[in-house]
Amino acid sequence: MVSSVLCRCVASPPPDAAAAASSSASSPASVDPCGGAVCGGPDHQLRLWSLFQTLDVNRDGGLCVNDLAVGLRRLGLHRTEGELQKIVQAGDKDLDGQLDFEEFVHYLQDHEKKLRLVFKSLDKKNDGRIDAQEIMQSLRDLGVKISEQQAEKILKSMDKNGTMTIDWNEWRDYHLLHPVENIPEIILYWKHSTIFDVGENLTVPDEFTVEERQTGMWWRHLVAGGGAGAVSRTCTAPLDRLKVLMQVHASRSNNMCIVGGFTQMIREGGARSLWRGNGINVLKIAPESAIKFMAYEQIKRLVGTDQETLRIHERLVAGSLAGAIAQSSIYPMEVLKTRMALRKTGQYSGMLDCARKILAREGVAAFYKGYVPNMLGIIPYAGIDLAVYETLKNAWLQRYAVNSADPGVFVLLACGTMSSTCGQLASYPLALVRTRMQAQASVEGAPEVSMSSLFRQILRTEGAFGLYRGLAPNFMKVIPAVSISYVVYENLKITLGVQSR
Repeated sequence: MVSSVLCRCVASPPPDAAAAASSSASSPASVDPCGGAVCGGPDHQLRLWSLFQTLDVNRDGGLCVNDLAVGLRRLGLHRTEGELQKIVQAGDKDLDGQLDFEEFVHYLQDHEKKLRLVFKSLDKKNDGRIDAQEIMQSLRDLGVKISEQQAEKILKSMDKNGTMTIDWNEWRDYHLLHPVENIPEIILYWKHSTIFDVGENLTVPDEFTVEERQTGMWWRHLVAGGGAGAVSRTCTAPLDRLKVLMQVHASRSNNMCIVGGFTQMIREGGARSLWRGNGINVLKIAPESAIKFMAYEQIKRLVGTDQETLRIHERLVAGSLAGAIAQSSIYPMEVLKTRMALRKTGQYSGMLDCARKILAREGVAAFYKGYVPNMLGIIPYAGIDLAVYETLKNAWLQRYAVNSADPGVFVLLACGTMSSTCGQLASYPLALVRTRMQAQASVEGAPEVSMSSLFRQILRTEGAFGLYRGLAPNFMKVIPAVSISYVVYENLKITLGVQSR
């Protein structure tokens, strides 16, 4: 019954579905690509109405989650409760928790449009059919490697006529009343840099699906990510300030511990001093994210092909260049953040006063101190973060993904935490040198040194361990930062009208 609901041609049913169904016996067939026998005509509406009645097991004129579960099971289709809830939420326009016939028809029409976009993105040869090689290529473009046998297994689940290719009708029939859109779902579920904010915006930007771009959902994701980053950074600001203090002031002769550092900050400026530098750290999220996203989209056109998504190495190149452009644009704010975090009580009245005094005493060049190690730190951070995240993602998809690419909250948080930690560990020495160079003029009588001489000085006086001062509070903030940003992101998505998982 399910596979025969939709016509083999591409015409759409008339808008007044219920009326067509009720008057089907006396209405003449309309002129359609199929002659009005199935699509766009009364018979098509009767098929939809018959399917609706089959699924409406309690005969109340509406399809709830339970109706869909029982009805689809009778038709040999098994869906999880979460998938069925997606169907109801997507089509429930009047928010009564169920689908009436009109909502059911509209859902099928909207879902077919989404499936057609996915089908076109998979059909690399543009011949109206999908084969195993095209599935492998599409997944490879997303950073997921599968064998030809695995691709053929995917094909067999949809291939009705044994040709080992899938045409549009087979694709549509298989995914009818199924909320999952397979390949793009990997992009939807495995967002990384948009969701997780650990205080360093050096990650490679996320990809967005065709649907997200065409519906304008991409900017809502970015706004939700920015809001999540603001809350996350504010909640972990005390640990971030302690990290900066330990990077600049800790040494063998001044061994600053975590408890001692917090005590010193509170004694010097009270509890409010724990959040020094957080204001500018939050303010720079919006311009940095916007510039980075726009630069990434432009660079994608230069380094990529005509594909919607880039390969991993292309993403790394495009993401690193976009990060460099964004960091160059907002770098003075990075210097201000460090100076504000290191300031003593009464030294500056605010961010503008701090900027004025730096400009008057040190000139414009002061706003770009530490620029070189900061730029050099982008590649190891972004590269390792992306490599670890993609490796963990691929391992999960290969081993555990059966009916959905949705990893669940804990898997996503664990992957984000581990990749961010590895990325920070790799780039931390450069981040420490950058911070010390930014802070040079704030220390009275401190000589101006270059990046290479500062590296040599630290290694000579403190050893290799000196390059990792402040690492403990930095790692301590990763798990709460990732967790907080994820929770806030998911809630802001709902507020902004982005369908939540």
